[in-house]
Amino acid sequence: MFIRSCTESDLPRVVNLAVEVFGPFHENSFRPAVGEVVFAHQDADWRADYARQLPELHSPDDHREIVVAEVDGGLAGFAAWTASPADGRGEITHVAVSGDHRRLGLGRALCEHAFEQLRAAGARVVTIGTGGDDFHAPARALYASLGCTPFPLVTYYREL
Repeated sequence: MFIRSCTESDLPRVVNLAVEVFGPFHENSFRPAVGEVVFAHQDADWRADYARQLPELHSPDDHREIVVAEVDGGLAGFAAWTASPADGRGEITHVAVSGDHRRLGLGRALCEHAFEQLRAAGARVVTIGTGGDDFHAPARALYASLGCTPFPLVTYYREL
C-alpha cells in the first residue's frame, strides 16, 4: 500500500469510490429510515453532492487535503481532512476503502496518516464523525480502536 496526495486526475476515481462505498448507506440505510419525502428533499442528489463537494476538499494551500491509498497501482481508498492551525483543530471528513480492500488495515493507515498530517499542520485535537446505524458500525469500531472518544449526537428528520 502506498499513500500519497490526491492529484487532479485522481478526483474522478475518488468520487466513484465514494459513490461505491457510501451508496449502500444512502440507499439502504438512510432512505428506508427517513422515507421517500424526506429522502427526496434531503439526500436525493447524494451522487452529485459527492461529485461537487469532494474536489473542493482538496486544496492543501487552504489546509484541506485528500490522500489516496494505492494497492497494486489501483485506488483502494482515500481520506480527506481539514485543518484549522490557528485554533489547533482538525477534522477528518471522509475515510473510504473499497470493498475488495477492507479488513486489511487501509482505513487505519489512512486515519493514522491524516493524524500525522494534521499534527504537522498544528492541530492538537481532531474530530471524526460517523453514523450510529449498522452501516457505520465498522467505522465506529475503527475510530474507537484508534483511541477516539465517541460522543453521541442525534439528528431527527420529519416530513412536514
